[in-house]
Amino acid sequence: MKKNIAIFGGSSDIAISTINQISNEKYNFYALIRDQDKSEELTGLGVNVTIGDATSEEDIKNFVASVKESGEIHGVLHSVGSFAVRPPHAMNKEAFESVISTNLTSAFLTLSIAGKAMLSQGHGRIVFMSSVAGSLGLVNHEAISAAKGGVESMVRSAAATYANRGIRINAVAPGLTDTKLASPIMSNETASQAASQKTPIKRVNAKEEIATVLKWLLTDAPDNFTGQILHTDGGMSKVLV
Repeated sequence: MKKNIAIFGGSSDIAISTINQISNEKYNFYALIRDQDKSEELTGLGVNVTIGDATSEEDIKNFVASVKESGEIHGVLHSVGSFAVRPPHAMNKEAFESVISTNLTSAFLTLSIAGKAMLSQGHGRIVFMSSVAGSLGLVNHEAISAAKGGVESMVRSAAATYANRGIRINAVAPGLTDTKLASPIMSNETASQAASQKTPIKRVNAKEEIATVLKWLLTDAPDNFTGQILHTDGGMSKVLV
């Protein structure tokens, strides 16, 4: 019998790459997306698509309920994010709150609602997307650092809360990755080269590299693996260059 994986932010480059790496002979995929233009591509991959807002409590509840109608939820991937590289003096309250809502509030709602659905099962895997900015001080990353730092702290606490209920909770924290979300940097050769030089491997990440780690966490990681932040950043957060 196939297992169900629910993906929040299923139209992101990393989410699509993850879907491509996981066998659809063993898993059914369900995606909550905001961009309706992406629905045809995902449907072509065999994904069951729901149009909605991952910052809306109602939309998340409806999405999780629809997945549960097909059976237990084996895995959840929260791949919702935004790109905001501006210093605090150039960012107003509304822009800051938008970053927090998209990255942190959405993650908490997913944890709360999908986690509750998993409690009755007695098992499940939830994986969140963080960022190297969640643990490393980077210029002009104050807003996203606050949001992703919150995600990482939430993951550690939730892993402890649900450890005895069979739910395993982890996060992946990439460095700069070649995706459409990072196009403001990737489209600028000078900025892209400067970012590459900050990592020991002297290049940005490929989305397929991040997806490989996500696939492992969702499908193959051992049962004792929980509360971890996996830094897929080319050594940026741990190695001085």
